[in-house]
Amino acid sequence: MIEELRGTLLLSQLSPEQLERVARRAVRSRLADGQLLFSQADPFERFYLVLSGQMRLFRLSPEGAEKVIEIIGPGETFAEALMFMNAARYPVCAAALGPTELIGVDSRDFARMLRESVDTCLLLLGVLSQRLKGLVREIDNISLHSASSRFASYLLSLRPSQGEELALDMRKGIIASRLSIKPETFSRIEKDLSAQGIIAVHGMRVKILDLAALERLAGLGEFRELVSMPCQGVPSG
Repeated sequence: MIEELRGTLLLSQLSPEQLERVARRAVRSRLADGQLLFSQADPFERFYLVLSGQMRLFRLSPEGAEKVIEIIGPGETFAEALMFMNAARYPVCAAALGPTELIGVDSRDFARMLRESVDTCLLLLGVLSQRLKGLVREIDNISLHSASSRFASYLLSLRPSQGEELALDMRKGIIASRLSIKPETFSRIEKDLSAQGIIAVHGMRVKILDLAALERLAGLGEFRELVSMPCQGVPSG
């Protein structure tokens, strides 16, 4: 387990003694597809490192509607930010996307260890900062772009370096929730782009037939212009 812990960015700066301390209190879990690790409002006791598979973090509305917040892949950690929030409970649910193996780290003991290691504390803040930047990009994408544009951007993010055929990395219903698109809207966009000859869909595989059209739909040119524009201050008085 120690080598697996050392291989993740968050724990890479720990000393051998610190890694041994973390490993003694850590637990290994194997989850089946769809199995819950914890539910929203469960007591916060551990943060987790994904070894294989994927974890889906989501919230449930009072009406039972699900909103996917984040997908966590191998080598990534989640729930560690709660140590800085003095949180007593998890704010989201966590469930496996396919067979998944992970390690749970005792959060109280790790928080005590952070006080003893400035390097580890700074590294953790760096990891959280990168995650925050990603969430800000997602908020911009949702607020500034249409559902069709978000769908196009998602496909382009999966596009391989060679070739124009890609595989969707999770079930379509989960992708729709991740993009804040209703499932029926997701299906309609998929059919519309197929009818326009922009993509061809075969189950979980998508072939990009017109890359330029897909990039225009994603608003890449418009996004580059927005990024290059200076921020304007709000006049006072």
